[in-house]
Amino acid sequence: MQDTAPASVRRQRGAVLLVLAALLGFSGCAMWLQFERTDLDWVRATLSLYLHGPYGVLLRAAYCLLAVAITLLAIGLHAQMRPGPGRRGLPVGLFGMAGLGLAVVAIGDSWLPGYAPLLAPLVHGLAAQTAFLCASVAMLVQAWCFGRDPRWRAQYALAWGWAWLAFIALWLHVLWRGSPRGLGQKLVIALVVGWLFWVGWALWRRLHKGTAETDGSGHNGAHLHNRDTSP
Repeated sequence: MQDTAPASVRRQRGAVLLVLAALLGFSGCAMWLQFERTDLDWVRATLSLYLHGPYGVLLRAAYCLLAVAITLLAIGLHAQMRPGPGRRGLPVGLFGMAGLGLAVVAIGDSWLPGYAPLLAPLVHGLAAQTAFLCASVAMLVQAWCFGRDPRWRAQYALAWGWAWLAFIALWLHVLWRGSPRGLGQKLVIALVVGWLFWVGWALWRRLHKGTAETDGSGHNGAHLHNRDTSP
């Protein structure tokens, strides 16, 4: 069947599919390394330790893909929010900062240890903390926005609870120094990436649903179109 959606909608769908593919690629790479890197204890070793050594370049590339995916998803969500109290630019900025932090971790760990070994740990730490904090806060703000948009209200409860779970898990990992550092960090990452994938999937479905609703003809099609796009 020929896709009759406008070109802008097809571009948005393509971008969301790239986001979902990048999230799956990052998750697959990270999980595969837990089995492949037998030199590291997956319970104690944080994911950043896998950036160095065998296959480290693959994980650094996956970090960069994740950074782009987070930013694209934030822009896509903002574009699909109805004008009003639920449409805020803050989540876009926070997700963008999280993506930038991830990119700095990946790129910095590629060459900083060799050129500035004393500076590298500081840059890595600040960038990683920025990525975690901005992403977790952005999830909370975006979930709050869902609750104030009639078209996204059905996703509000799960998005809000899931975001709080990730936020609490992050601070538990930070404050509980006796916890298994690797397992705790990977749990936080899994919660964040899982939330992003679920929201991205909801966005992809909404783009298809919106096209189907406005693909009718005559009075009913026009009525549905007007109802869906009214502010």
